[in-house]
Amino acid sequence: MKKNLVIAIDGYSSCGKSTLAKALAKKLGFIYVDSGAMYRAVTLYFLRNKIDIADDTKVVDALKHIELNFHSRDYESHITLNGEEVSDEIRLMPVSENVSEVSAHKIVRHEMVKQQQRMGKSKNIVMDGRDIGTTVFPDAPVKFFMTADPKIRAERRFKELESKGNNETTLEEVFENLAHRDYADTTRKESPLVRADDAVILDNTDLTQEEQLAFAMERVEPFLVH
Repeated sequence: MKKNLVIAIDGYSSCGKSTLAKALAKKLGFIYVDSGAMYRAVTLYFLRNKIDIADDTKVVDALKHIELNFHSRDYESHITLNGEEVSDEIRLMPVSENVSEVSAHKIVRHEMVKQQQRMGKSKNIVMDGRDIGTTVFPDAPVKFFMTADPKIRAERRFKELESKGNNETTLEEVFENLAHRDYADTTRKESPLVRADDAVILDNTDLTQEEQLAFAMERVEPFLVH
């Protein structure tokens, strides 16, 4: 197998990027890195500490006090913020409503990209996010760009929130949040969400999780040594 093989998965919110990434990591014995969780954890820290995203000096200082770590249980990625498990809290609406603005900040992105690139230097990894195949690992040999019908994406996200006990958010609010994030992600100046020229498009609107994994494995297979 190619040394330090990186599989990059980019795409819109609630397209099942993490579901596919975790399934691939489990199938291949790779490490799964959820880059979106990193931005969400930073956003959570900023919200808790009332960091003004427009104040670069405060942003730089805040980043010095943020330590993020991943740990895995059954290929489920868990993230800690300064030693505190925050995997569930970062998925709630307050973070979702602010993460696009935080992740668009040049200073935040540069710091997170540096951390992500360090993770891929010595290990076989599957990483999902918005700019993995374009900015973080532009030379990754395997790249996917995921998309799905916006209504289907909103329904998936709504069900996920319900499963976590959040019954206060409506389906319409989730749909509007995703539309806002799509716009913010694709129009930001710093590493916008775009498909890399060599990325394979994976539209999973009508695919099961098993079907999308099979689709991806077929394209990863040539890079594996038997």
